[in-house]
Amino acid sequence: MSTLVLTVREALRYKGKEGQLAWVGHRLAGLGTLLFFVTHIIDTSWVYFAPKDYKLAIDLYRAAPFQIGELVLLLAVIYHGVNGIRIAVMDWFPRLWKRQRQLTWATFILTAVLYAPAFYLMGGHALKNLYGIHIPGID
Repeated sequence: MSTLVLTVREALRYKGKEGQLAWVGHRLAGLGTLLFFVTHIIDTSWVYFAPKDYKLAIDLYRAAPFQIGELVLLLAVIYHGVNGIRIAVMDWFPRLWKRQRQLTWATFILTAVLYAPAFYLMGGHALKNLYGIHIPGID
């Protein structure tokens, strides 16, 4: 919990530009992914320990808020990975720190490019499963 508090406090205090957005996004994406992993491990353990509760959890995960949450989770995982690669490359090649703004924008753009087809497919399936809306190209 203290990590989340630190992230929110520092996000409100510092008035940076792309660098601040990248930092806050990286922290929130990491925390969101960690929350998913913990939840996933716990509910998967219910298969053995509490099968009825597992079935209830799976039924709950088919609800609209969780389908939207899956889309947000995918965005978080993609962004966290791409931004992590940017950070590692900048650490390997310190001269790239002069280009931090351009590399941060490249991270945002690459994340959007990688996310778009997955959003189309997963969002289309969510619309079909929840509301019966059929999106062309999605079975």
